Amino acid sequence: MRLLTKKNTVLAALALCATGAAMAQAANTSKVELWGIVDVAVRHTNNEGAAKTGLTKMIGGGMSQSRWGINVEEDLGGGSKALAFLENRFDADAGNSAIGAPFFQLSYLGLQGPYGRLTAGRQWNVLFDVVTSTYASFPYSPYMEAYKPELGLAMGARTSNMLKYMFATPDRSFVGGLQYSFDENNDTKALEAGLPGSAAQVPAFVAGTLNGGAWKTMGGYLRYAASGAAVGGGYLRTTLPGGTDVDAWTLGGSYRTGPWYLSTGYALNKAKFATVTSPVVGFRNAVDGALLGQFWSGQSNGGYQPGDANKRQLFKIGVGYQVTSQLNLGAHYFRGKQTGSATGTSNGNANFYVAVADYAFSKRTDAYFGVDHTSISGGSAIVLDTASKARSRTGITVGVRHRF
Repeated sequence: MRLLTKKNTVLAALALCATGAAMAQAANTSKVELWGIVDVAVRHTNNEGAAKTGLTKMIGGGMSQSRWGINVEEDLGGGSKALAFLENRFDADAGNSAIGAPFFQLSYLGLQGPYGRLTAGRQWNVLFDVVTSTYASFPYSPYMEAYKPELGLAMGARTSNMLKYMFATPDRSFVGGLQYSFDENNDTKALEAGLPGSAAQVPAFVAGTLNGGAWKTMGGYLRYAASGAAVGGGYLRTTLPGGTDVDAWTLGGSYRTGPWYLSTGYALNKAKFATVTSPVVGFRNAVDGALLGQFWSGQSNGGYQPGDANKRQLFKIGVGYQVTSQLNLGAHYFRGKQTGSATGTSNGNANFYVAVADYAFSKRTDAYFGVDHTSISGGSAIVLDTASKARSRTGITVGVRHRF
């Protein structure tokens, strides 16, 4: 047998190192995925503006908000992996990032193993998780971006500075999650020092807080699914910068059989405003009321003005039917109720109706046609927006969506 020379020994050692590195790379593989959705639609609505005329416009998201993202996974071995996720939302009609939103609407890092997944960053909250995974409005798209009353009670749907723990049974019949987020001293104290002139700073403060700002949250959800049926519920407590606690609940279920999809759900938001005993407390309530109003209102989610109400409920029921492998039909009804107005002018009800037909040209490209209608009854202060003061509105949306 030939003895190894010094040179051969070095070469052999390098070969072994290279082999080991290759084996480690094979064991710890990484996946980087670039993905996105581009959605453009034309939408017409009536009762717009002070003259209550019709408005036709192009929107950068009729069925889904346009977005792109980066999804990263690294295999750590032993059934564990590291995760990273970024998602930017934009208006495809104009090419700009979504107005009033952080550049990355979602941005988190995490670890996943045999006992669940822990992630940290800006993420979907537990209310959004349970609704979209258990009793979404449409089986082919959780909701219609241009008209989504169900998101008005999701406390913004996303939360910054969040720790989230997700768990599931091996067969995924039970899935659940817990969340906690930090307020990071995002409060009204600095503004209170300038009372009464600080009231002029409230709009900017509210906008900054909504645009990725911090607030304290605690909550969780649990869902069960088997044999085409799914039921679930979730709870989230949010403490707003002025100290107001908002309790949010949701409960619902769905059932799939053949071409049919049936869903129903209930949601509640209850704000616990402090009794006004000083100008400072009144100011805190005003800031928190403005924030809550942003969650509850907005034409995209069929919202209406909250006024001085502190409680809102929503009941929903819907049906979907797959006519062919390419054509899906869906219809949904929502009943909203608002109470707690001291003056009574903001107590009332709202009815939301939406029907959508979606035709898939391929697995990645589809076209859709939707009709929606909102009607309000009750207190005189409940209107769709302050410009028109309309109490009813009908919308028609036609668009195309592509996924990559």
